[in-house]
Amino acid sequence: MSSTLGAPRPDQAAYMLRAAAGEAGRAYKQRLLDLLEIRPGQTVLDAGCGPGTDLPHLAALAGADGTVIGVDHDPAMLDQARRRVDSLPGVELRAGDLHALPVAPGSVDRAKIDRVLMHVADPAAVLGQLHLATRPGSRIALAEPDWDTLAVDADDLDTSRDFTRYTTSDVVRNATVGRSLARLAEHAGFTVETVLTAAPVFRDFQDADHTLALGRNLHRAIDAGRIEEARGRRWFAALAEGPFFATFTLVTVIATR
Repeated sequence: MSSTLGAPRPDQAAYMLRAAAGEAGRAYKQRLLDLLEIRPGQTVLDAGCGPGTDLPHLAALAGADGTVIGVDHDPAMLDQARRRVDSLPGVELRAGDLHALPVAPGSVDRAKIDRVLMHVADPAAVLGQLHLATRPGSRIALAEPDWDTLAVDADDLDTSRDFTRYTTSDVVRNATVGRSLARLAEHAGFTVETVLTAAPVFRDFQDADHTLALGRNLHRAIDAGRIEEARGRRWFAALAEGPFFATFTLVTVIATR
């Protein structure tokens, strides 16, 4: 293909921060943290903390006597998180794989995993590790998208559907883990209390192109022979002209140990 479509691939940390700062990101995160019911003095785990977006908020909820532990496998993410929480007491950052959490068994009161299970090798194993790390009476919050539900409005709905199928089958490792969260949590030994869904709405094409990787993933689908180039370019150009609409399902699960 002669040129890349859409916005260039962003820095991963910048991508996560922008997604969290958007209206949809703020809304579901606030709801997740409210339902997690963090109390002063508790030990809170952010498994897959990334650049530390949520760590200051978690620390404020846990209070001066609480402990917040952020775990991530990426040194670059931890470097950014460290700068974000450097002045906050009670916040610990640990390098580690979520399949082998660097946390003492039975030491955690509250835990969250936010849009991370879709990327890991074995979501069930990660939730097993979370069960091991939490103590009886603890509470966890999980949030993941179901990319199979990605809907992009267009006159050419066949290409929209082909784009969603490619995203689900080739781009995201565990693209439908959102719909499986409650089942996986129960199998790991948790008791599911609440299952909620949200459907973030994108009306701005540029914002959607950045967050949903419309151009980047279309480019990959064309290179893979999954979408014919001329058809794909026509579809993308029509989306850019607007009006634009896209959405997907985001699933949040609250469970207790």
